[in-house]
Amino acid sequence: MLHLLAERDRYGYEMLSLLHAAFPDTQESAIYALLRALCRGEYTENYQGEVSGGPVRKYYRVTEKGRGRCDELLEQWRKMKRALDELGVV
Repeated sequence: MLHLLAERDRYGYEMLSLLHAAFPDTQESAIYALLRALCRGEYTENYQGEVSGGPVRKYYRVTEKGRGRCDELLEQWRKMKRALDELGVV
């Protein structure tokens, strides 16, 4: 989620749609719980978007702390992927 938010600010349903495309079993409640936890941890912050004929959307953006955490997690992922590649796991 941090990676998606590092690209640009997004609203919750947009994030849910992107994640559903890759992980169809993703539960909506889990996404919103994770977004709240990321805000509590100060990895993200939220704000109200402009009204455009529908309900006001809550947008999320990654903070500097969140960018640092995202970088750490990506490095962990890269190390794990290299280790799996070395073991021949496809």
